[in-house]
Amino acid sequence: MIIKPQKTVFQTPVISFFFRLIARILMFCLGWRSKGSIHHLKKCVLIAAPHTSNWDLFYTLLVAFDLRTDIYWMGKDAIFRKPFGSIMKWLGGIPIDRSGSNNVVEQSIRMFEQNDRLVLTVPPSGTRSRVTCWKTGFYYIADGANVPIALGFLDYRLKIGGIGPSIQTTGDIETDMKVISSFYANITGKYPSNVSEAKVYIPPHDRAA
Repeated sequence: MIIKPQKTVFQTPVISFFFRLIARILMFCLGWRSKGSIHHLKKCVLIAAPHTSNWDLFYTLLVAFDLRTDIYWMGKDAIFRKPFGSIMKWLGGIPIDRSGSNNVVEQSIRMFEQNDRLVLTVPPSGTRSRVTCWKTGFYYIADGANVPIALGFLDYRLKIGGIGPSIQTTGDIETDMKVISSFYANITGKYPSNVSEAKVYIPPHDRAA
């Protein structure tokens, strides 16, 4: 189940300023820097990749504060249990239950339809461990909601986090994934051995003739 986004720390003026200052100090001390922007986009699906460590969320939030980007991010419902559930939601988290019959894609599309502004961050690998293919949900959310996909990244080798180009889906997932894959080809996750290649499984009957 996807819970409708609630007001987050990003939308609290005084506190968000304080957190942004803390984020910039931490990034400076850790040797990280941020780049890119999606301020020109009112709505988008923001890919979070590569996802290989629990530290990814920490650095994603630092980068979001530094870039003044108001994000919501999807996470498995287990990390939203008490006593930290409310804090996670305040930081922009949206719990999802992958074990049930809930249609995450359809609910996400409706969420875009019901909000004037929404940046929904999705880790397409779905796990910190290495997988052979990304999950396709991020693509079909963007395609169904008619919003662009922004290519967010954390490069631990260069210590750069940020947002690359955005693409508008064409409905041809195989072609669009070639563009996405080329962007992530040289980006290094915290644990390179766990990096999942930016590709999706396309059933033979769904492939272009």
